[in-house]
Amino acid sequence: MSLHTLYVDLNSFFASVEQQLRPELRNRAVGVLPVMADTTCCIAASIDAKRYGIKTGTPVWQARKLCRDIIFVQARPATYVDIHHRIVAAVESCTPVGEVLSIDEMACELMGRERQEAHAIALGKRIKKAIYTQVGEMLHCSIGIAPNRFLAKTASNMQKPDGLVVIRQQDLPHCLYGLKLRTLNGIGRAMEDRLNRLGIHTVQQLCAASIDTLRHAWNGVEGERYYAKLRGKQIAAPPKRRSSLGHSHVLPPDMRDPASAQAVLYRLLHKAAVRLRHDHFCAGALTLSLHYLDTGHNHRHWAEQIRFPPHADTFKFNTALALLWQRSPSRPPPILKVGIVFSELTATAYTTRDLFDPIDHHAALHTTLDQINQRYGPNTLYFGGAYKGLGAAPMRIAFSHVPKLEVERDG
Repeated sequence: MSLHTLYVDLNSFFASVEQQLRPELRNRAVGVLPVMADTTCCIAASIDAKRYGIKTGTPVWQARKLCRDIIFVQARPATYVDIHHRIVAAVESCTPVGEVLSIDEMACELMGRERQEAHAIALGKRIKKAIYTQVGEMLHCSIGIAPNRFLAKTASNMQKPDGLVVIRQQDLPHCLYGLKLRTLNGIGRAMEDRLNRLGIHTVQQLCAASIDTLRHAWNGVEGERYYAKLRGKQIAAPPKRRSSLGHSHVLPPDMRDPASAQAVLYRLLHKAAVRLRHDHFCAGALTLSLHYLDTGHNHRHWAEQIRFPPHADTFKFNTALALLWQRSPSRPPPILKVGIVFSELTATAYTTRDLFDPIDHHAALHTTLDQINQRYGPNTLYFGGAYKGLGAAPMRIAFSHVPKLEVERDG
């Protein structure tokens, strides 16, 4: 079986962008933070910082303990999105990008003689050079080449930073035995526990397990798919269906009171509503989540959901959020993090309107508001409830969501 996929994984992407744009940060331990606060954690760490054991999710206090000379910088999501698009263009100057998986990962399907190992390796080297020359010399990537996308992603993680690894069909499954279960895509903590209960503790045991065992572990056909992917088979990805859309924000210390937290929630709600309309969806449920910081610095969490006939009307969303806020704990400890999530999404074209509210009275108004803000800048017009939170909750980048700058840019 020939090679089919080349996977590009940018190394320490956010931190590398900062080092590219700010030469004084090069060869330094750098931690990228969502907000400049001691109570937050790193959302990215430079290659230099990782040598000290600092990684995504490391709290600020722990990062300082691991490396006293670490430099913290605040994330600039819009800048990262712009560099992301430049990197995609650089890769496409060498070969078509089959799919962008996240802001720092993309997959390319090999064609013709590119499926031969020597040509695939040469293509990988050209991609690295194109990124260096067209975007910046600090933007390193690890490239994996394999018979399918799953194994190509696995290969990209086997040599970091700046690696280029080929998994050949004839090397399977032995070349995977040195990996840990959690390093394989699709195996998180819960799945690892399920596999352990079935007597599977190593990748070697996973590869030796029967198709029936993996079907049981994954509760169905996904176990069969995993069995095939481990063996290098090409498996068509199931159609993707968006199930939720939302935003969350860690509050800075001076905004952890209820009034400020509520204003930030309205800001998040309105941002998500714009995205919802831009992507032509209606939502049938809204979830509010609050994370508290008590005096012992232990996190506590509260969340509740409200359901309604599917719509994309910010006025109605405001009412729903107000109802959820009334149900939240009274006289709470400081609020550390807030979040809202729209779920039960339906494409607007397939949404049946409420029998008792058949006319969308606000559709034209929302269209006008969205167009004005897109043309003249975010928050040119906004709902009053978000006033105190306008400067908070800047654009964030989720693992599987690359923000659209024309919709989500903050300024």
